[in-house]
Amino acid sequence: MRRALMTAARPRLAPPDDEAPDTRRDPRGGYMSVIETAGARVLAGHTGAVNSVAFSPDGARLSTASEDKTARVWNTATGDLVHTLAGHADAVFAAPFSPDGRRIATVSADLTPRLWDTSTGACVMELTGHTIAVFGVAFSPDGRVLATTSYDETVRLWDTTAGTTLRVLEGHSDIVYGAAFSPDGRLLATASGDGTTRLWNVATGACVRVLTGHTGIVSAVAFSPDGALIATASFDSTARLWEVSTGNCLRILSGHSDTVWSITFSPAERVVASASEDATARVWDAASGTMIRTLEGHTDSAFVVAYSPDGRLLATASSDTTVRLWESASGRCIRTLEGHTGAVSSLAFSPTDRQLATASTDETARIWAL
Repeated sequence: MRRALMTAARPRLAPPDDEAPDTRRDPRGGYMSVIETAGARVLAGHTGAVNSVAFSPDGARLSTASEDKTARVWNTATGDLVHTLAGHADAVFAAPFSPDGRRIATVSADLTPRLWDTSTGACVMELTGHTIAVFGVAFSPDGRVLATTSYDETVRLWDTTAGTTLRVLEGHSDIVYGAAFSPDGRLLATASGDGTTRLWNVATGACVRVLTGHTGIVSAVAFSPDGALIATASFDSTARLWEVSTGNCLRILSGHSDTVWSITFSPAERVVASASEDATARVWDAASGTMIRTLEGHTDSAFVVAYSPDGRLLATASSDTTVRLWESASGRCIRTLEGHTGAVSSLAFSPTDRQLATASTDETARIWAL
């Protein structure tokens, strides 16, 4: 829902006068610009809002997915365009890399997920079966299974080698917005507009738990690093913590005053961070459910929150066009990243902690040096 609402086409925005574009030839035709600004490289070339960004496992490449019906692959060291992944007939919502970096999966409003070869940019598989827009996508930890979520109220599991459907997971009664694999790859958690989260056995396709309690759309779901807990975010202004082994709700995280869009666990300690329409992010103790701190400073909706791989930094993205970097230990805002001219809809830390990538409705992505 968040991405669909945020990514409506916007007029093409020209770079500010004080940014001199470094114009380079797009290998697929036309021109693209890499604009060097203080602390950031601007990846320009999409002709629609950029919905998501994702780093390759080695951090050498960045993928971007756009309303312009394409995904693009960029060299993170130079900002050069490596591939344009063209073929979808409608908006592309996400384009994550496989765990081995050899494939990119794209999902689109055109109903068909696709798999692409990252070395050539060629589409190697078109996955058919969904009947309405495909919104969410996740690779299993070993890369052998791809999960896709759809407006058709189903989740599909695909064999990434053969391109065949392994399982169709049915049971939700509304749009399925997102999915997350457990760290061991045995379970899949799905978040739905029906107000529930479901846990599925990946091998059999059986639904093993239905997590009920939210009174609004479940907008996001995440596993803890040890796989023992699940965190969910909801339109009901709360987040919840659940025990995977029993399906019991352990804690209700109350404090936000509007939709909670994003939820994530710290990789370094047992805490959870949430981002909300109320323009704040909050950090919670996962054991007690106690709110540790509120991160204030954004002037509009906080859409995304993410920890750096080492857990020392927290980043938030907002419709106020900025990204904020926070020190995890203290909650102090150490940088405000300004430059986007539209809502910032997605962000990702590089695996090395040295870069942060952001996507915006201003039709650009940016790579920030940390």
